[in-house]
Amino acid sequence: METSVLLLLTLLVGFVLLLVRGHPKGRGYLPPGPRPLPLLGNLLQMDRGGLLNSFMKLREKYGDVFTMHLGPRPVVMLYGTEAIREALVDQAEAFSGRATIAVVRPVVKDYGVIFANGERWKTLRRFSLATMRDFGMGKRSVEERIQEEAQCLVEELRKSQGAPMDPTFLFQCITANIICFIVFGERFDYKDRQFLRLLDLFYRSFSLISSFSSQMFELFSGFLKYFPGAHREISRNLREILDFIGQSVERHRATLDPSNPRDFIDTYLLRMEKEKSNQHTEFHHENLIISVLSLFFAGTETSSTTLRYGFLLMLKYPHVAEKVQKEIDQVIGSHRLPNLDDRTKMPYTEAVIHEIQRFSDLIPIGVPHKVTKDTLFRGYLLPKNTEVYPILSSALHDPRYFAQPDTFNPDHFLDANGALKKNEAFMPFSIGKRICLGEGIARNELFLFFTTILQNFSVSSPVAPKDIDLNPKETGFGKVPPAYQICFLAR
Repeated sequence: METSVLLLLTLLVGFVLLLVRGHPKGRGYLPPGPRPLPLLGNLLQMDRGGLLNSFMKLREKYGDVFTMHLGPRPVVMLYGTEAIREALVDQAEAFSGRATIAVVRPVVKDYGVIFANGERWKTLRRFSLATMRDFGMGKRSVEERIQEEAQCLVEELRKSQGAPMDPTFLFQCITANIICFIVFGERFDYKDRQFLRLLDLFYRSFSLISSFSSQMFELFSGFLKYFPGAHREISRNLREILDFIGQSVERHRATLDPSNPRDFIDTYLLRMEKEKSNQHTEFHHENLIISVLSLFFAGTETSSTTLRYGFLLMLKYPHVAEKVQKEIDQVIGSHRLPNLDDRTKMPYTEAVIHEIQRFSDLIPIGVPHKVTKDTLFRGYLLPKNTEVYPILSSALHDPRYFAQPDTFNPDHFLDANGALKKNEAFMPFSIGKRICLGEGIARNELFLFFTTILQNFSVSSPVAPKDIDLNPKETGFGKVPPAYQICFLAR
């Protein structure tokens, strides 16, 4: 009994000391920020609008580099173009670590090309880049694959006969089929029930990951994981997708021809076989299925959501769509397919696509980083493994680089002569060593799908342009556009 009382008193004294002293972890080394409460961190500074709104308000007080405690752990925020570039480019190696997102951590753990660290990440990234390049990323074969998929979409849209429709799943189908071609070596019919089930799981998971409840889970995952919530549904969804991937891997294993690898999975399986005697190899089953999940999810959801935002903006600003169509008519005409060589001759269309990516701001807080060693940055010492959030939204809305950061305006990317101009703050795929693996293919998809649709269709909305709401349905890890109806009218 006396031992129990003594232990209780010790815990109470410790808690009181924490209340008096605040958070004990090396605050003198980290950038300034609001004083945290024990265990709760900066919960009292959280805005009801979520993490992004909270960060924006704190930046006004503490500057471009500050510390916020998400629950018990400190996270360094990088705000604005210069701060993000100084970290992710100028000190690229030090800031190349990857922190995880709490709601997906139970499934992905530290496996796969996106969430791995150290030599595992470097090995998987080198392999993934080389393999995706071998199977056409940036080559003519994938350009042709995108063109073919775009024609399948045109045929499907013609069936609608101009009736209002929600484009969500069709846009998912076309982007998913491109990454499926590279990873699985096949495409799926738009009516395939299993394919549509996977797309629905992607859509719901991305929405849940971006929800306010998932942001709260990021703060208190150690406690909230024991209760029902969005995190459990996300885990169920991702595990169902992993089951599909696992079955596909087994089919690949059964039909593998070592002399003729068909896709990413085949190439990985051959590497597994080659390194089976290496006890320390990173080419094992867990890294395979989580890498495929990462590529499949990211390759589907990001491009399809950008297209969804893009056509919502075309409905809101029909004069922009008309100018794009005028450029399409002048450069491409109506009797041939758009191709990637057309990009250099179509600066306005390219500027519109850039502005869609900037304005839609798809991953506003960036995928979390961490420093790989004790790192000096702007006079502060960030201990090894300190989490870092590069707030990509703050670059994409940086008033020093964009004259009207909160307004959709393609002129942000055009010079006085109407030519496309580079902008240092444009980083929708992030920057540095962790830049998105699929940037090249995503840019190709956006151009070819966008131009092919507007070559063949004019778009209109049942809602007047002035009444179209651009506010996202969810803003957290990602931004989810509102649901809307669109009419594709044959030109």
